[in-house]
Amino acid sequence: MRLDGFGLLVKDMGTMIRFYRDVLGFEIVENEDAQNVYLIKDGTLFMLYGRNNFEKMTNRKYEYLKGLNGHFEIALYVDAFEEVDKEYERIIAQGGRSVMEPATEPWGQRTCYIADPEGNLIEIGSFNRPFER
Repeated sequence: MRLDGFGLLVKDMGTMIRFYRDVLGFEIVENEDAQNVYLIKDGTLFMLYGRNNFEKMTNRKYEYLKGLNGHFEIALYVDAFEEVDKEYERIIAQGGRSVMEPATEPWGQRTCYIADPEGNLIEIGSFNRPFER
């Protein structure tokens, strides 16, 4: 088995598409009125599923958090400390919600947290060097 991607169950598809596409730069091919949307970021598949459609497909009801979702985070990397601050400010100016302002942590990472329109946590971080796997 190999990781293919990950997905979010979303309430407001149009708002979430615009945030991930227009603010965070994810690539998308579907229209905003699609029931399920596939986005790509740096070769990783990121899916948005409409909650109602997903519940019908699986024949189950689910519980959804209101406010900030502390179950997971989406981590985005930038190459330099200055970019963490720059991206944080840019995203907040475009409707992202501040969770934690940029700070340099004891382990040497500069990081911050924002939330998307539905409260999912997004980390923007850097170790002040290009990304390495």
